[in-house]
Amino acid sequence: MNHLLIAPIVLPALVAPFIIMTLRYHIDLQRIFSLATNVLLIAIAAALAVQAADGTVQVYELGDWQAPFGIVLVLDRLSAMMVLLTTVLALAVNLYAVGSKWDARGANFHALFQFQLMGIIGAFLTGDAFNLFVFFEVLLIASYGLMIHGGGARRFQAGVQYVVFNLLGSTLFLFALGTIYSVTGTLNLADLAVRVAELPAEDSALIRVGAVMLLLVFAIKASLLPLHFWLPASYANAPAPVAALFAIMTKVGAYSILRVYTLIFGPDVAVVEGLVDNWLLPAALLTIAIGAIGVLGSKDIGRLMSFGAITSVGTLLTAIALFTPEATAAALYYTVHSTLAAAALFLVADMVRERQGGEIAPKPVMAQSGLISVLFFVAAIATAGMPPLSGFLGKLLILDAARDSTLVVWVWAVILISSLITIMGFARAGTLIFWKSHGLTQDRSLEEPEIELEQADQADAPSTPRAPALPFVACFSLLAGLAALTLFAGPVTRYTTATAADLFAPQAYIETVLANRDRPVVEPDQTPGDKTLDLDAGDTTSEENH
Repeated sequence: MNHLLIAPIVLPALVAPFIIMTLRYHIDLQRIFSLATNVLLIAIAAALAVQAADGTVQVYELGDWQAPFGIVLVLDRLSAMMVLLTTVLALAVNLYAVGSKWDARGANFHALFQFQLMGIIGAFLTGDAFNLFVFFEVLLIASYGLMIHGGGARRFQAGVQYVVFNLLGSTLFLFALGTIYSVTGTLNLADLAVRVAELPAEDSALIRVGAVMLLLVFAIKASLLPLHFWLPASYANAPAPVAALFAIMTKVGAYSILRVYTLIFGPDVAVVEGLVDNWLLPAALLTIAIGAIGVLGSKDIGRLMSFGAITSVGTLLTAIALFTPEATAAALYYTVHSTLAAAALFLVADMVRERQGGEIAPKPVMAQSGLISVLFFVAAIATAGMPPLSGFLGKLLILDAARDSTLVVWVWAVILISSLITIMGFARAGTLIFWKSHGLTQDRSLEEPEIELEQADQADAPSTPRAPALPFVACFSLLAGLAALTLFAGPVTRYTTATAADLFAPQAYIETVLANRDRPVVEPDQTPGDKTLDLDAGDTTSEENH
């Protein structure tokens, strides 16, 4: 087995308790270990992505227990891409947290950050539905602590709302898993794919109930309308690095929908036919509309970015809901774009909030206004889907993939109109925050009769401390990722097209995971040529049948 496959989970799981037990009172050492771990995670994720690039599926059987009886991790193109995206995002966010000193505003930031990475990466790599639930809980428990990092009444209130709503989702997740297990007797994803396909139509009622409950759980994680209302307040009031990392959290829900409803409840499975696409697409389109309206009407910069994230999630789920290889390839491309763009928006919003507050209104010019305005407008253009950045290419791919859909008119209309509204909302906010602030400052300077005296006072005043560079490095790194995604759109789309083809032809995934299921168990009084025990059928068969 390739032990590198489990390293992205084990590494943060070891570093987090080490930070708590050994480096709890040494913030500089915490930063060093946390950043070093992030860099190492990127190297590991890049190596795994190279291994998966040719379409090879790798399985890691914990304790050498073969599937479906043991816990397995599975690496394919999709999981490798999501792990690499997570690690790259985490490094940029960690750099911002260190540079802005957000990590020092509360206890155990870096330990919780590593546990969060462990949960997210584990969710992408697991090949078992129950362990998907386990990793969901790991990342949610860490996110609970990160949500209230730094304290404050509003942050605590938003954190409680976030906790309660996600606990309800976790409870529903358990009910869904129990229902599915009662019908199939397994929770291994590959084994579920085989057993669900073999279910007779008359026994499909319970499995449909389980599939519906799973879809609701994943819709909660992805903030799909009408289950999205927890996101604006939670993300707007969360610490900026936490909100930026949460940009990948909604993608965990979208990834789970894509994985489960192509592998287990795929388009060819008769017992759940029409279950997903009949309502997922309309809900995704409504999510886009609500997000765009929220962007236009937001009066707080944190909520502005939150509604921008909701619009991106709706666009992503629209592509997934089309359930075609072409639309899925577009969705995967847009996944990378929307994650980087949303994270950049949240970090830029924090820069503005730290300098002049969160209200979108004309105020005196902030420090580094020109540089921050560039970051804001580039991130806004990318999120709205304007050319020439990757958001435009991603939406263009989604619109092209929707041509054969029965709701093609609605898809085109909602995406194009919401893009226009989003542009207007960001333009309005940018004008008030940056342009009119300059005008306000100039007007005030004209009204002051004693300019020379004030300048003399300013000369005697202590100089303003220079802003740290790391937050700008983090933001520009995310925007550089968007530029690279645009420049290398050809190779990236070829990768996503191959990934989508794998998802809609999952036989290689299933065969690789279950390859050792019927591995012969030789009894002490038997020779390898004698009859062996078939673990799947429960009776004795000859080796020729294996």
